[in-house]
Parts: sequence; structure tokens; C-alpha cells
Amino acid sequence: MKLKNYILTCIILLLCFTASAQYGSQKKADNLFNKFSFVSAAEVYHNLIEKDFNADYATRQLADSYAYMRNPDSAVVYYQKAVQQNNIPIEYYYNYAQALRGVKDYKQSRVWLRRFKDAGGVVKKDKYLKDSDFITSIFNAKQQYFLADVNFNSKYSDFGAFEQNGIIYFASSKDVGVSTKHIYGWNEEPFLDIYTVQNRTDSIINHKSKIKGDINSIYHDGPLTITKDGKTMYFSRNDFNKNVLGKDDEGMTHLKIYKASLVDGEWKNVEELSFNSNSYSTGHPALNSDDTKLYFTSDRSGGYGGSDIYYVDINNDGSLGEPQNLGSVVNTDKNEMFPFVNSENALFFSSDGHAGLGLLDIFGTVSDANNNMISVLNLGVPVNSSKDDFSFFMNDDGLSGFFASNRDGGVGGDDIYAYDRIPQLKIEGTITDANTNAPVPNAVVTLLDSNDNKIADLQTDENGHFEINIDRDTDYKLNTKKDNYIDDSRMVTTKGVENSVTSINADFVLNPVVEKELPITELYPIYFDFNKYDIRRESTAELDRIVDLMMNKYPNMVIKIESHTDSRGTYAYNNKLSKERANATYKYLIANGVDASRITEYDGFGERKLTNDCDGTINCNEDQHQLNRRTQFIVVKME
Repeated sequence: MKLKNYILTCIILLLCFTASAQYGSQKKADNLFNKFSFVSAAEVYHNLIEKDFNADYATRQLADSYAYMRNPDSAVVYYQKAVQQNNIPIEYYYNYAQALRGVKDYKQSRVWLRRFKDAGGVVKKDKYLKDSDFITSIFNAKQQYFLADVNFNSKYSDFGAFEQNGIIYFASSKDVGVSTKHIYGWNEEPFLDIYTVQNRTDSIINHKSKIKGDINSIYHDGPLTITKDGKTMYFSRNDFNKNVLGKDDEGMTHLKIYKASLVDGEWKNVEELSFNSNSYSTGHPALNSDDTKLYFTSDRSGGYGGSDIYYVDINNDGSLGEPQNLGSVVNTDKNEMFPFVNSENALFFSSDGHAGLGLLDIFGTVSDANNNMISVLNLGVPVNSSKDDFSFFMNDDGLSGFFASNRDGGVGGDDIYAYDRIPQLKIEGTITDANTNAPVPNAVVTLLDSNDNKIADLQTDENGHFEINIDRDTDYKLNTKKDNYIDDSRMVTTKGVENSVTSINADFVLNPVVEKELPITELYPIYFDFNKYDIRRESTAELDRIVDLMMNKYPNMVIKIESHTDSRGTYAYNNKLSKERANATYKYLIANGVDASRITEYDGFGERKLTNDCDGTINCNEDQHQLNRRTQFIVVKME
């Protein structure tokens, strides 16, 4: 292989790897964002912006990340950048207004809120009036969660859904299919037992669906959590073990947390945890992502009031540390309960002490770079309602899960509701050769907005495949380009796409250029002065020659225009300057009679395609820099 070809191959492979890595970074950032890991997501979005990969999208996500981290100063900076983008969703006008409120710039906040209304936005009555709650206003600017059917609810109480390895566990007082029912005097319903189903559409639930082993007793059992290896369960139960019902000095029976082991498909070896007490309740267990901490609810003394959320460390030998109160960011003088920790260690819980929509509402926590909880977010409708909403669970994908509520319209007292979050939408496709149907690798796919502003460049892989994340309710344009093929383009819209759809397909079939001996050996480049894009007088001779060739000698000739800069100036400025040079060249040819349809493209490449080594790492004289300040003309076809 010749050295030149070897170098070219290496460059192409490097570009493919870089594009793939950056796309992978965006997917990672979006996953972190969906799971409330906003600090980690922000770091990746910053990196994407620096590499100018989907920078507009990353800027929007970064602004939201800072808002949710309760950092209005940084949020304002990036919302300001976002609202300057073309075709920005109008919700960002609203978000910008709320962030401005967070920094107490009420005058500008009103300006952007008015702009949001003028663009067709509807401002709902703000239930979060304090400046400190601006993040919840932003989070709920658009609906985050959408409800899905659950068929296994009963006319009694059902809650505490927990899913692992294809099995859904939940607590229920539906004691159907048995002749003897133990009734709880408080609500005249059977005591809670733990049941299992295979999926949320299962509807035939009876005593055979109860969890196997020694978990269920004649009193309340559930909810539960299970370690990642599936071998250990922690669950709530009335103070009842070894057929003995415990009571405090006043004759009251409290909740305790127990653990059990999976033995031959059944849960056995039930034992009480060390921090329980006969004098107060301890329940609602939840594990963190690596099973090293156990979170729970307790009304023990020394808290902030009502019931609080605590955690204990789980040591390597299985022993437990001392209970630690989560502090005033989470706990209030009222009731906090039903903790859940997702795969990124974001805590969710229910509370009637934080600003909410009704009684118990579900909240998520936001942490800083040191994993300190700094704020809480009300998850909004439809997760929360005017009634009690609790026992939140999120699957590892961050896009689906369950919660419970006693809201109107349910089947029984407490019902389990499934939710889905709108998944990230992507556009993907395959580029193939029109003659051979073979994939076309290393083709360049450019994603543009409806005003032809470039959003990102992609390259197809060895299978001719490309994909990229896009926004919903937006119009796009895709351009494809590959040497020795005729360029192609199409419009794509995501307007009207269902929320359940995660991918839009856009395949391309490219026609190869028919290689013929061209009667023109070369169209010569023209050159520009430093930091300028106006056409030099001496360049008009070549431009006029091209006009004459296209209009008189070769009336079917089609060209494209590529403009460049030297390496001096910033990367972004050089991109802009080269586009202005391409535009000036294009306008000259059109003004002198060339039909616009015969110029397939006029674009700028900044300093990306230098003709020499003057990339800033060596000293170059002016003549050497001059060779890079150019516009080139490429013949696309002759007939």
C-alpha cells in the first residue's frame, strides 16, 4: 500500500472511530440524564459541545441539567445559548424564564415568559411559587411520564411493585382463592401478602401467585427489595416472627424489616434486622445500586418529625451499621416514606411535607459532584395527583417502572400504575449502492435543521449504517455524500410520531458516478486575502472562465464549491469564514448567469483540509498560508 493511501485510510478509520465514540458519549449522557444523574451527564454534554458534536442538542440538555442541579447561574448561561438556536422548541423559552426567576432577574423572566405565550405556549397555574422551586417548574414544563395499563390490580389494596429478572413482585391484600381470610381491622381488608407476576398485563392472580417460601405470614408482609444477585430479600412485615406477634408497651404492633435467602427457588431463613425495635416502626426497605446501603422509613425518635428516611451501611460480612438520617434536604417535619434508589443512586421517595399536588407526592433527589443531595424534584402529573402517590420504582433503563396511588378511577383502594418516560428518538438508516445493493461505508451523512443549518456530521460504518439522536416534533434534512457517488438528500419530520416510537428509518440508495474521461483537465482554485471573503479582482478571470464553460461549452456540467481557510483564527471562526467564501463564490457565478441547479453544493470546511503542514505547529510564511485560503471547484457530472 502506498504511503499516501495508508495515511488516508488511517484518517478515515480515525474519523469513523471518533464519530462513533462521540455518538456513544451522547447516548451515555442521555442515559445518565434520564436516571437523574445530572452531574455526570453535564460533564459529558460539556465534552460534546467542545467537540462540536450535536452541540445544539447538548446545549439544551446541559441547560436542563444545571437547572435540575439547582444551579440557576449556569442554567441561565446555557438556556440563553439554547433560545438563540433555530427551531428551538418553545418550552425552552419557558425554561429560560424560570431560570431567570431563579437568579431573581424578574424583568427578563417576564420578557421570555411573554415570548413563550406569544409562540403558542400555555402557562399553567404555577404550584411552585418560591424562587427555590424554579427547578420543579422547569421539570414539569413538559410531561415527563405517561401511564400504561396494569391488569393485576384488585378491588383491595395493591402497591409496592418491584421488578427484577422478568418478575414483578408486589404487595396486595387480595386474598382470593382461599377459604380462610385474615382481616385487618383498620380497613376491613385482608392483610397484605407478597405476590408475583410475569408482566404487567397478567390478570389472573390468585393464591397460586403468592411468593414461594416463608415470606407471607398471617399479618402484613411487603413491600420488598432484592439484591442484584437475586439471592437476598429485604421486606417489611408486622412485628411477627416464629409465630410470635410483638407489641410495644401500649399494646401496639409496629413494622419491622426482615431478610430472607433464596433456597431452591423458595425464600427461606427469615431473620429480623438488628436496628428494628418494638417501640417504633421500621419499613419500606430499598437498596442502592451496589447493595452496600439499605434505605428505609422509620418514625423512631430523633428525626425531623413524622416518619423520616434513613439508611444503614451493609458491611462485607453482612452486618449492618448504625442508622443515619438523610437530613433536611429530604426529610421534613411531616412524613417521608417509600424510598427507592435507581441504578445511578438517585433517591426517590414520597412525602406530604414538600410542596406538592395533594397528599403524598413522589419526589426525586438531585445530587452534586460529591454525591451530596442538594434538592428534590416533584415528579409532577401524571405520577402525582391530589391523592396519595407512593412506592415509586424505576427499571434500570430509566424509562419505565411503577408507582401506587389511591387516586380516583382506580380498581381498588390503592392501585399500581405503570409508567413510561418518552424514550430518546433517533434516526437511523443504511446507505447502499444502487447497482450492487452492497453497503456503502464511510459515506458522510449531514443532519440539518429545516433552515439548512448543520446540526451534525456522521459517517456510515462498515455495514453502511448510521444513526443519531434527534428531537421530537421537529423537521430535519439529511444530506448524503460519498466520493464516486451522486449526492442525495431528503426531508424528514418527527412531527406526529407516537411517543412509543424510538427510531425513524431513512435509508438511501446512492447511484455511482459513471466514470468518463472529462474534457476539462482542471478547474483552478481562486484565493482570498487573510480574514476576508470578498472576491479578488484577479480571481474573476477564473470565475468568468468557469461561467463561460458552463453556459457555452458544457451546458450540462454540474459542479460543487468547497471553500477553505488557513489555520489562523479559532476553529469555529474559520468554519464561518469559509462558508462566507463559499457563499461569495456561489453568488458570483449565479449573478453571472449560471443556473443555481447546476451547483449541487457550496460549503465551507474551515481549516480541516489544509494543502500543506501549516496547521499552527510550525512557522509558515504568508505565501504558504495563502495556499490554504482558497475556493475549489469540483466537477460532479458532465452530462
